[in-house]
Amino acid sequence: MDNSIETRTKVPRDFESLRSIIIERKDSMPKRLAQVAAFALANPDEIAFGTTASIAAAADVQPSTLVRLAHHLGYEGFSDLQSIFRERLRDRTLSYEERLITLEQSGIKDEEAGILSGFLSAASQSVNKLAATIETDTFAKAVDVLAAAETIYLIAKRRSYPLTAHLTYAFSKLNIRHQIVASPNGIDGEITRFATEKDAAIAASFSPYAAESLLQAQDLAARNVPVIAITDSAFSPLTACATHWFEVAEADFAGFRSLSASMALIMAFPVAIAERRRKEMIGKPQKTKME
Repeated sequence: MDNSIETRTKVPRDFESLRSIIIERKDSMPKRLAQVAAFALANPDEIAFGTTASIAAAADVQPSTLVRLAHHLGYEGFSDLQSIFRERLRDRTLSYEERLITLEQSGIKDEEAGILSGFLSAASQSVNKLAATIETDTFAKAVDVLAAAETIYLIAKRRSYPLTAHLTYAFSKLNIRHQIVASPNGIDGEITRFATEKDAAIAASFSPYAAESLLQAQDLAARNVPVIAITDSAFSPLTACATHWFEVAEADFAGFRSLSASMALIMAFPVAIAERRRKEMIGKPQKTKME
């Protein structure tokens, strides 16, 4: 078999596979290739829409670096690599109505049972993948930071918002002081200004990343407030400002992504923090009253 044909069949033909390959190889890539690869995963829409010249300028590299990256990953050229980002964009920009039509056209015989089975399967895949990849040592270190915080700020927008909504409920039940950054009157920036180095934050955002969440997390980190991030890529903008971060890649069904793994991770934090604080209180010497 011709080597070029064999190589082409092995390169990723979907965005998630490409993302996994880039993350796997990022530490061994030459510096410039790693730079443009990080830019590509953080700005997938720019790669899909842009020209070679505009993308190179935005990534602060030479246009030839884009071609080198494509060849490094096994693609025929940059346009071949760019097609993966364009296909991702097409899938992501399907409206909910279009997703339902696609689902209808999939030929599922028992539609209701098929939909339920599809979402349960996606949830199971997400949780299993997280269980196989999460570093428990990182979780323990994140709990150290959060358990020591006076107030824990909760940052998430759009699809990620349910994560902080659950944390608000759980923290309230466990008497853990917190502040959700989700004001209805647009004063989120003012709320985060109350945070100090004695506090901490949990920030969650998935591609396409919520700009407001990124700005708030970056501002907190710049003021030495520890940030625990939950995101979907090692190249996510959140990782750069995080004290500790967790990569959670959610599976999807018919274009609808699960939050199952993220929610499982989020549910563990309040209990672990409360247990850590309880043990610390037990270990402290009790003060005796003066007679």
